[in-house]
Amino acid sequence: MPASHCTGPIQRREFLRVGTLALGGVMLPDLLRLQAASEKLRPTTSVILFWMWGGPSQLETYDMKPDAPSEYRGPLNPIRTNVPGMDICEYMPLQAKIADKFSIIRSLHHEMSAHNDGSIEVLTGQTPSVPDPTSQAHSKHPDFGMVASRIRGPHPEGLPQYIGVQRSPFMTQPNYLGAAHRSFDTGDPSLPGYAPKNLTLATGVDHRRLGDRKHLLGQFDRFRQRYEHDIDGADEFQSAAFSILTSRKVADAFEIAQEDPKLRDRYGRHRWGQSCLLARRLAEAGAAVINVDATAPNSTTKNFSWDDHAGAFHLDYAQRERLPQMDQALSALITDLHDRGLNENVLVIACGEFGRTPRVTHAPTNFSNQIGLGRDHWPGAFSALIAGGGLRMGQVVGQTNSNAEYPLHDPVTPQDLLATVYRHLGVDPQQQFTSFAGRPIPILPSGQPIKQLI
Repeated sequence: MPASHCTGPIQRREFLRVGTLALGGVMLPDLLRLQAASEKLRPTTSVILFWMWGGPSQLETYDMKPDAPSEYRGPLNPIRTNVPGMDICEYMPLQAKIADKFSIIRSLHHEMSAHNDGSIEVLTGQTPSVPDPTSQAHSKHPDFGMVASRIRGPHPEGLPQYIGVQRSPFMTQPNYLGAAHRSFDTGDPSLPGYAPKNLTLATGVDHRRLGDRKHLLGQFDRFRQRYEHDIDGADEFQSAAFSILTSRKVADAFEIAQEDPKLRDRYGRHRWGQSCLLARRLAEAGAAVINVDATAPNSTTKNFSWDDHAGAFHLDYAQRERLPQMDQALSALITDLHDRGLNENVLVIACGEFGRTPRVTHAPTNFSNQIGLGRDHWPGAFSALIAGGGLRMGQVVGQTNSNAEYPLHDPVTPQDLLATVYRHLGVDPQQQFTSFAGRPIPILPSGQPIKQLI
């Protein structure tokens, strides 16, 4: 490599930052040591979660009640899908055409009515011991992405096992699993010239050339000798750590610009479309769990989450903006996975932490200076889309009563949903970890895979 491209000695702070690979502060040699200690074959399955934080309304998405009184049914209308009896919202016509490729769960429920508590319940399967109505709580247990990262161990090519496309849920913490199992957050892949922060591996650090590789390895030796208490890397892991930092395969997984422009158009050149496309690339590359942050569809919208209170939003206007983009992104993702023969290996889930109150509420004005029309928090019944994973598709699991207030039959808990996820990932939910207090804690305290889907 010509000397003119060499950036010179790397400062200790920058070297250590690169060495952590943005994975929560754990050094690459430590991750590689864990990999070397694991002799189990790792599954190749992946889960993509389209995470609609805020709580999407079941009555304006997948569990519409057109025959209910107007104060319950809301402003939107259902349309038929290609599966008889599986009607969905009128703003999701693309999903309606491929309903045979997904299933809908209409009977999810729990008892946590605050955002963080509900999110913790759904993402970790552990019920908060003390509910926090202020939604400031953080989890005492890891979420399923962190668990998958811990069970799978480091990826052979250095790809993070748990990735947050844009960002990961902010209320969950790895706790007793260790910081290595936090997600790697990618930033917004729809931005022009997108490249994930701190992961421009093959082209250099912060978009600069890495320079002469032997020179860098020499610096690795010197840093190791001088700062052994920080780096603590054994010699046999040195070359492997450097290989990960310069892995073309890892860099390729994030290079969304490699995709056919027509396919990018099919997903949608918006935040959620490009996020789902990047999620497919990462699943194809072998990441275990990819969480797509589906809160705000863009950076300027007033519909910044799915928390559709009347004082903030108008259900019709909010869904008119969000649902077409969600519809395009999810339908393209599901179809693309089928086209590539990945629908057996990749499981897709779209849901939030709870549903919305069956009765609509009103406000004199909302954030857009319109009359407010909304619904409040309701964990008693909510819906989820689930696709792929070798599961039975074209199914409706569960039924709520005439006003979508509670399940009538086949109730599904978040623990059941997570048991289905862990089954796909090859994780034994009865496996135990050890808490900081030395107590054994099972991955899931309860729950069985959803029998209608397996």
